[in-house]
Amino acid sequence: MSTTITASGPLTRWRTIDLLTCAFLGVAFGVAYWAWALAYAVPSNFVSAGFPPLGALLNWPWLVAGMVGMLVIRRPGAAVFTELIAAVVESLIGNQWGGAATLLSGFLQGLGVEIGFALFGYAVFRWAPLLIGGFLGGAFEAVYEWYSYWTDWGWGYKIAYLFLLGGSVAVFGSLLAVGLTRLLANAGALNPFPPGQEVREQRAV
Repeated sequence: MSTTITASGPLTRWRTIDLLTCAFLGVAFGVAYWAWALAYAVPSNFVSAGFPPLGALLNWPWLVAGMVGMLVIRRPGAAVFTELIAAVVESLIGNQWGGAATLLSGFLQGLGVEIGFALFGYAVFRWAPLLIGGFLGGAFEAVYEWYSYWTDWGWGYKIAYLFLLGGSVAVFGSLLAVGLTRLLANAGALNPFPPGQEVREQRAV
């Protein structure tokens, strides 16, 4: 991500390959989300035993789909679209939260990531919009959970949860999203997309 290439053609114009790739990423992450939903409870309960908001530190993986989708596609709506597809797949396979709650979470998470890049006019795809978007996605999800899951918490716990979730998404989610995108680009899987073009340009120098 040392350079910024937005997209081929007008930024708002989606190609068929963009839609298909978003769908593919969403399906792959949806399966991963479902698997994480089965595995995360034990470590989350252990971490949060002394201070319940610390459970937020195990929730950041659910926002990586939107971050990767935006880094790859680089068009408005990519984060929301990819995150929603992942939520649909996870809910269809089945989880403990139900379809409606999963879809709403997916939308809010993707929306937060989307806003981070929108603040830069969808023209910058480096760390700043990724960190801001990750934090906002985590914060939006935290506020939703205040009123759906953590209704008995006081404001101290709620605010701590918001910053822990937003911060963990911004740091860990961004690192994983960048790592996955670079891995795919270096493997040649993203040749039709800006990250793949960046890799080709770097190798040509």
